[in-house]
Amino acid sequence: MAGEPPAADGVPAGLAGQRALADWLPGRLAGLGPSVTVVGDVMLDGWWNGSIARLCREAPAPVVDISRRAFAPGGAANTAMNLAALGARVHMAGVVGCDDAGLELRRRLRAAGVNVSHLHEHPGMVTTTKTRISSAGQVLLRFDDAAQRVPQDALAALALTLPSALQGQDAVVVCDYGLGALTGPVRAALVAELKGRPGPPLTVVDAHDPRPWAVLQPDVATPNALEAAGMLGVTLPAGADRAAFLAARRDELAGAAGARAVVVTLDRDGTLLLPAGGDVHRTWARPAKEKQASGAGDTFVAALTLARASGLPLTTSVDYAQAAADVVVHHPGTSVCSSEDLTRYLASFADTALSADELARHIEGDRAEGRRIVLTNGCFDVLHRGHTRYLNQAKQLGDILVVALNTDESVRQLKGPDRPINSVADRAAVIAALSCVDYVTVFDTPTPIPLIEKIRPEIYAKGGDYTPEMLAETETVERFGGEVTILDYVPDQSTTGVVQRIRSGEGAAVGEAPVN
Repeated sequence: MAGEPPAADGVPAGLAGQRALADWLPGRLAGLGPSVTVVGDVMLDGWWNGSIARLCREAPAPVVDISRRAFAPGGAANTAMNLAALGARVHMAGVVGCDDAGLELRRRLRAAGVNVSHLHEHPGMVTTTKTRISSAGQVLLRFDDAAQRVPQDALAALALTLPSALQGQDAVVVCDYGLGALTGPVRAALVAELKGRPGPPLTVVDAHDPRPWAVLQPDVATPNALEAAGMLGVTLPAGADRAAFLAARRDELAGAAGARAVVVTLDRDGTLLLPAGGDVHRTWARPAKEKQASGAGDTFVAALTLARASGLPLTTSVDYAQAAADVVVHHPGTSVCSSEDLTRYLASFADTALSADELARHIEGDRAEGRRIVLTNGCFDVLHRGHTRYLNQAKQLGDILVVALNTDESVRQLKGPDRPINSVADRAAVIAALSCVDYVTVFDTPTPIPLIEKIRPEIYAKGGDYTPEMLAETETVERFGGEVTILDYVPDQSTTGVVQRIRSGEGAAVGEAPVN
């Protein structure tokens, strides 16, 4: 993949402008090791698996002969585990009982390197557990055991230690799942410490209802689609495009959350970033068929927090978090994504460019399932914000986005003898790692017309100050029933300017638009 930029003081040059998910990035972020406090509702997840061979006598219910019991920290504790696995220095603040579940939870957090000095034990507290019973890969039922309420003296003890738990931290994640650990004096202490303060710490609210935490004016709130609809007091229309429905209400969501940005998680459909200012940004998930995966949302929040606290742009942080969630959904049970896992995942996109024939076979299957194909092409040498915005727009025109890259020789002919900066293999790997991109191919003809004839896209997207009539490709696209769509212009000097600043060792250009 593309080489790592030169480092200065341990931070890659241009990290604040980093757009591509290169395979060196997880290791570098882990090396930075930002300090993060997670405060909120902790629980212990149980995954019990067995076989079914008979029904019980008392009722027509299956008897599961348990053969394996597994446990993992859940809720806020799973967020802490993921942060630690990705390289953060983590403090966990919450309340557990003096019971077996509480002891197991503390043991597993401590073994992962999480500081549990602010995880308080209370003899009158029952540690929340959620146990799933499964057989043959199918979850049959889940039973929950939770405290009816958190004792007031337990809340008071936690509130008393919060100032020290938050002192000097790069980020704090507030995990409120309605189990009571963030009520009363704990809420008051968090508000006193965090309300309206400019960062650090970065403040992320992951709550079933973010509205009560709007007083914190958090940097990011992360509701899921149903929670976002609840914040608006509406019901998601059946069969509607959830992303479009919520994007149209971005100002209402930001106001309800009191946040600088709202990231709505959409399960199998990825995520939707709605910043207070700037462009809406989408990610697209690469879902697994695994029926027993859980906690991908916690992984997403952890990776987003780590990336943003380390200085990555918000859009790149969301892409990074989506990649981590894509990793963890392929693991059974409640699991974590480590920096090593994420490095391997991003490295797997190397050598992923398809030949025209391979691409045509994939497209045939997608089209048989009713998916609309979008094709775009370009050099995509040094990835910048204009590129990622453009590819996000192109993806939203259909269901499958194909990016065709110019060969190195054609880039030299177009851009000059000192280009490309990155080889076509590196460019393909970086583009393929973007969640909005489904397939990457390479073409060596003067125009992509032969490729258009082969895959016959429904949409041919082009960025620039063109009209369809100006493009040689238009006649071919329309001959096969497609249409040409012109998207926002991405000026060449953006890439040229980035290259010049890298070579000169300069930072962002004076007057350059702020990076989200």
